[in-house]
Amino acid sequence: MSRARAMWQRLPTPVTDLALVAVAAVDIWLNMGEHMPLELALAAIGCTALAFRRRFPLGVFLLTLPVALMQDVAVAVLAALFTLSERSRNRRLLAVCVALAAVASSTPWPLAEVDRTMTLVFFVYGLATAAAPVLFGQLLQAQRDLARRLAEIEEAREHERALHAQAVLARERAQLAREMHDVVSHQVSLIAVRAGALQVATKDADAKEAARTIRSLSVTTLDELRTMVTLLRASGGNATELTPQPTLADLRKLVESGGPHVELSGELPPTVGTPAQRALYRTVQEALTNVRKHAPGARARVELWQAGDGIGVTITNTPPTRPSLSLPGSQQGLVGLRERADILHGTLEAGPTAEGGYRVRLRIPLSAD
Repeated sequence: MSRARAMWQRLPTPVTDLALVAVAAVDIWLNMGEHMPLELALAAIGCTALAFRRRFPLGVFLLTLPVALMQDVAVAVLAALFTLSERSRNRRLLAVCVALAAVASSTPWPLAEVDRTMTLVFFVYGLATAAAPVLFGQLLQAQRDLARRLAEIEEAREHERALHAQAVLARERAQLAREMHDVVSHQVSLIAVRAGALQVATKDADAKEAARTIRSLSVTTLDELRTMVTLLRASGGNATELTPQPTLADLRKLVESGGPHVELSGELPPTVGTPAQRALYRTVQEALTNVRKHAPGARARVELWQAGDGIGVTITNTPPTRPSLSLPGSQQGLVGLRERADILHGTLEAGPTAEGGYRVRLRIPLSAD
């Protein structure tokens, strides 16, 4: 069944529309018998309207109702009901349409003396017949919704796994940076101090020169160690130094990838350092990811700003419009952002807003590098 459905979906839309109109016309031709020209015209309009059922499902259904007056079970009416139920989420409207189709199919035509018992039987039969395509259309709609939600869950989990891998790498680099700072830097500092003391205390010219050289090399090594520690703490992603890191130039593309519900405003001076640009980008990236995960349907606003000697970004989202899914989380996103802010002597604030949304605000000194 699924294979036949897939083959049907691969057909061009005009071909399927033409085929459906032809089937409905043949159905009317075989079952209507002899009728007045007005009845035939109404039947022709109902069949032809099926070609526009995707754009105007409710209007097409109403145009096919006269066909139900002239025969008990009409392909045109069932097809119009199926298309309407596949596209509409208004259950009350669908119930009314089913009732209208049942009434039309159970009404004697031409109008004659009404047998109440048989009319009731035909009405119940018409209800069951009209409900079948509606239930099938709702089933297909639920199937599409489920497939879309499953794809969103898989995408969120894949992103969560990537974030977890980055968090693990960041922790390992942070641990390595601490070891270098606490052990290696301490030992090199002692060497520099001892060499400086020897340079001052010794009277031998060769020893003084050797002590000066040792002290100079130790100071240079300390500077290089501090640079390495800063790089290790600032780089928590899965990219290497050979891979270009994101900057403010990539921010607009990131916001545009969030869809029409994300807006970007404000500008920053071109003198912003590369580590600060990377921190701003990662903050926006993590905040928008959290909006997609925890606030489905919410609108988000990304605002770049400069205040005095500081620059920053504020990401604010409205309350969600539908319930969020329960997804696994490493709980490391905001922790990593605060670590980035601390490295650059900045601050990160995150918390709910009075309107029920959420706000993330990062401030970095303009001199951060």
